[in-house]
Amino acid sequence: MRRLLTALAVAICAVLGAAGYDRARSDIEGWREIAWPFPRDGWPAGRAFRCATELCGDEIEVYVRPKIGFCNCDSGVADDDEVDRVADLDLMSERFVPLEAGKAIRIAGMPGRLRTYDLTMADGSRHTAVGIAVSRRCDLLVAVAQGKGPAPAVERVALDFLASSDMARWMMAAMEGR
Repeated sequence: MRRLLTALAVAICAVLGAAGYDRARSDIEGWREIAWPFPRDGWPAGRAFRCATELCGDEIEVYVRPKIGFCNCDSGVADDDEVDRVADLDLMSERFVPLEAGKAIRIAGMPGRLRTYDLTMADGSRHTAVGIAVSRRCDLLVAVAQGKGPAPAVERVALDFLASSDMARWMMAAMEGR
């Protein structure tokens, strides 16, 4: 009887876990979730997505993850230097240069900053990157988009993706630790 109850509990957990995963997957048109491509660091892995070329005009990838307890509780994301430090650009390449001053943004109701960069990859190819850092209370959510297109196009596609209801819902759940 004990084995039967244990097996039943395991089966129920597996079904509920699979159902939760299906709801968390992105069905946003043109986007496909890919494996988190970066090595482990001090923060949990996030979610990574690739946009179909015909929808985005060029292949664009977006990486997004929460960094719980990492933000200044009083000022949030205060300036461009903070975006440079926290936005995970260094996971793609140590060679990134800002293209211009950043700007204030709001994603999923969270205030923060966005900044565009010229990114030189390990193979010498050049990409455009968009670093995003937004905060809620003492927690930070970071996103990086990268592609070969011009900065305004990569920025527009990334912001449209992050503003989708599926992503906004996931980002808020991730910031709440769910």
